[in-house]
Amino acid sequence: MRWPDGFIWGSGASSTQSEGAAPASDWRDWERAGHAPLSGDGNGFAARYAEDFKLLAGLGLRHHRLSIDWARVEPEPGRHDPAAIAHYRDVLAAALAAGVEPWVCLHHFTLPRWFAAGGGFLTDSNRLNAWARHVEFIAETFGDLVRGWQPVNETNYYAFAAYLGLGWPPGHSDFAECVQVSQAMQLATAEAAVRLKQTGAPVASIFGLSDIQAMDDAPETSRLAALLNDLNWRAGLDLFRDGILRVPGLDLVERPDLAGSFDLIGFSFYSTMGVRRGFRVPYPPDAPVSPLGYGIWADGLGRVLDRLHQMLPGTPLLVAEYGIGTSDDTERAAYLERGLQVTNDAIGRGIDVRGLFHWTAVDNYEWLHGFDIQFGIIDRDRHLRPSARILQREAAAAAQPEP
Repeated sequence: MRWPDGFIWGSGASSTQSEGAAPASDWRDWERAGHAPLSGDGNGFAARYAEDFKLLAGLGLRHHRLSIDWARVEPEPGRHDPAAIAHYRDVLAAALAAGVEPWVCLHHFTLPRWFAAGGGFLTDSNRLNAWARHVEFIAETFGDLVRGWQPVNETNYYAFAAYLGLGWPPGHSDFAECVQVSQAMQLATAEAAVRLKQTGAPVASIFGLSDIQAMDDAPETSRLAALLNDLNWRAGLDLFRDGILRVPGLDLVERPDLAGSFDLIGFSFYSTMGVRRGFRVPYPPDAPVSPLGYGIWADGLGRVLDRLHQMLPGTPLLVAEYGIGTSDDTERAAYLERGLQVTNDAIGRGIDVRGLFHWTAVDNYEWLHGFDIQFGIIDRDRHLRPSARILQREAAAAAQPEP
């Protein structure tokens, strides 16, 4: 396959998943209360980051997105931990020394205990004050070492997981709270993007996007499909395109200052979502299903790219997460091969795809599933899986000059 000059080959991870839950985080409390498996030290990244970056550089994955854990750098309101700051600066410097450009995420699902106890993103003043101060602090403290930003991971998914009964802290199941947090997260990531742009490094979103397929004509199916489209697609993308945030059940928010807040529209893709009789189901109906319950169908990635291109013509796109959780690396390799072909075909159709970040590099902690789900092209003992060679091959081909 031929790839555009400068195509970004990357991998992604998060602090909690690779370093373990921060002692001052809401997720550490969640684990101790028995609601989630213990994360321990994750996959050991906090001690092995220099080794990991050398592995990634050797594979040609010259970009890596990590998260700087808010609960580590600010364990108490207004008190920043010098040791944590020094640690993350060392991590970023080690990436650059290995030839890997670090991209930083500021919120990947977990929060400082004190912020969560004050209502988290349910409370507007928290977003406007503590969150805004945190964004400013990260930009000032680490901006010289960061080569790209992806401010908030899967803005839409967090609201579902934490406030619609999916078992994440704070463990609520309240639709009104879910839509309120959905609105807050869209504003939080766009507001952060505006500030982080001032560092001079590119800023990408991370929307969790799935093509949504209604599989019958039942009224409840139409209602759920419309709701999922509104929350997952229209909310963040309308805000980016028009400066207007529309969240079902809430008054629209006019924020023209947030239009065009990102340099790239990035998204994660894991499945196409079917809706039947008012419930989410795997799609296509005959697709094999992954251990996480996702239909394994890489072609759905092309549908997302086509829809984004239609909605936002001319906007650069970034596949910010693509991968599969499975212990079968042959299955992973096939999924990766097809996903790369789908992406390459989209580029051939004139869609401006700037890069792809594989989720993940080294097997890590998969939230409520602990260490039972493997997303890595590298195992926790740092052995390369055969699937890693697919990315290495394509990254190497992309680095060759045109004949």
